[in-house]
Amino acid sequence: MANSRLDCVVIGYNEIPFTRYESFVRNYGIDTEAYRDLKFSFVDLNGSKLDYIGLMNYALRQAQYGGRDVPSHLEFKSCEIPNLAAVYIANYLRRRGCRAKHVNLFQYEKDKLIEYLADNPACVAITTTFYVTNQPVNEMVEFIRRHNPHTKIVVGGPLVANHARNFGGEAFRAALDDMGADIYVIEGQGELALSQIVQCLQNGGDLSKVPNIVYFEKDALRRTPVTPENNPMDENFIDWREFAYEGLGATLQTRTARSCAFKCSFCNYPTRAGALTLTGLDVVEKELDTMLEVGGVKNVVFIDDTFNVPISRFKDLCRMMIRKKYPFNWFSYFRCSNSDDEAFELMEASGCKGVFLGIESGSPTILKNMNKAATIDKYRQGIERLREHNILSFASLIIGFPGETAETVRETVDFIKDVKPDYYRAQMWYCEPGTPIQNYRDKYQISGEGFVWNHATMDSLEAMDHIDRMFLTVNDSIWLPQWSFDFWIIPYLMGRNITPDHFKNFMRAAQDLLRLEIASINDHQKESLQRRSLSTIISGAKNW
Repeated sequence: MANSRLDCVVIGYNEIPFTRYESFVRNYGIDTEAYRDLKFSFVDLNGSKLDYIGLMNYALRQAQYGGRDVPSHLEFKSCEIPNLAAVYIANYLRRRGCRAKHVNLFQYEKDKLIEYLADNPACVAITTTFYVTNQPVNEMVEFIRRHNPHTKIVVGGPLVANHARNFGGEAFRAALDDMGADIYVIEGQGELALSQIVQCLQNGGDLSKVPNIVYFEKDALRRTPVTPENNPMDENFIDWREFAYEGLGATLQTRTARSCAFKCSFCNYPTRAGALTLTGLDVVEKELDTMLEVGGVKNVVFIDDTFNVPISRFKDLCRMMIRKKYPFNWFSYFRCSNSDDEAFELMEASGCKGVFLGIESGSPTILKNMNKAATIDKYRQGIERLREHNILSFASLIIGFPGETAETVRETVDFIKDVKPDYYRAQMWYCEPGTPIQNYRDKYQISGEGFVWNHATMDSLEAMDHIDRMFLTVNDSIWLPQWSFDFWIIPYLMGRNITPDHFKNFMRAAQDLLRLEIASINDHQKESLQRRSLSTIISGAKNW
């Protein structure tokens, strides 16, 4: 290792090709909850399963390339925005004297990873922020072993933390054996542990002295003491100028806070992330200044779970952006319960173009069960104000939470029809171990987990039936799929010169195509309606 020119390579995201993932889920059965949930993310064109990014590239080929392949650098890629976890970790390591580089998208940057592995790095670090199974990690581990069997592989993040929480003894070991890495970080933050691992590997140090890790030694599983990390936000902001050589693109993500101020009963993020920690506004300004110096940045996505909490800080942040006259549009999560008229005015003036609303339910009963600390009236008023200030809204909903009935679902459907957010999506409640609601399994008579569950008032298949009906009956708001096409796709596509109106036209026609799948239209009628919707999409793609 003494001659390695790299200390660590950080891999951002491995999005498994959709056709492979669809086949994987289909093996469980097309009538299962998991597959029915996935069906809301793709259309079937003559046997080809296309997610929405695939559909956009198909339309681009037909409209502008005569059916030929689109040049790779012009293809739409759902995760092309720089992966924030990978950039942040590489930035953290560099500040501590480590030689670190990152790979943004594993599937598209394998040649770059091979080049970095040829430098014989001390380790490769794999983040797991968006994974619920080992499958994406398995593929990367196998690839790394094939191209450099000597470099150590470190895996950390929520997937590892979930395994540690949900499994014990041999089951936990089996989960790690299946991943196939060398070292695992089990900590809500973990970047300090990674930097200490790198130092150990470079200097021949003792891994047993590094807290918050699990590793294999002579076939024995070793776990070091737990010491909570508290990495200061102000000291670790990203200097985007250091990554300008990567060709960052027009849309960047960042965060100004860690953890969440609320304790929703379906979410374990605050437990994993610890107390809410805020970056100083002067430091936020410094980071935004580095984005400005990079040049070409048009959109900024703030991924803070509660960006407008506390509201006084949020207003000051908006005022700072107004004062600086940044040329960025910005997007964020937003809580309508933590807003007022002045906040909406400042949002528009500072460049806000869209917000993600974790509404979850239109039923006061279910909101109470969820411990949402929000009211239907506040959501209603908030969406109205957003519309008045030309800010796009996306409403995220959960169907089937304990206590849910046909009547409470009807309240949610009526709410969406009434307030008409620009975009929305409903997902079945996922019965996840470790979330606060699991403390009330007896109260709600909860059994099962994951996609398959039942409780005193509903089961998972009934919840999927309700989602089907909602999708087929809500007309004024447009469905936004989850797979590769979450709300953050809008700033990405705006950065690719797709206007909000072009996007909306595409989404309406795509929704018509998707309805043919969900409604099980007969083949003859489906073919005719499909041609009409595809014609609309391809015609619109001529202007992309």
